[in-house]
Amino acid sequence: MTTCGRRIAVRYLRLAPADRPITRVTLDMGRDQGDEPGAWAALTPDEARDLARLLLLHAGLAERAAPPRS
Repeated sequence: MTTCGRRIAVRYLRLAPADRPITRVTLDMGRDQGDEPGAWAALTPDEARDLARLLLLHAGLAERAAPPRS
């Protein structure tokens, strides 16, 4: 749950057409506390890894920029 009340769900999705299975990592950002709609994405494994790297990079930047906790 984020501080604005959104639930973020990450799941594995596999569609299995006979000729070629399709696999994705899904990201579902639900509604916020004000009931504003969220977002949904289906990412390839490479796209999911790229997003994970960016999230970790920016989390580190945010931690270094944040004032020290008391």
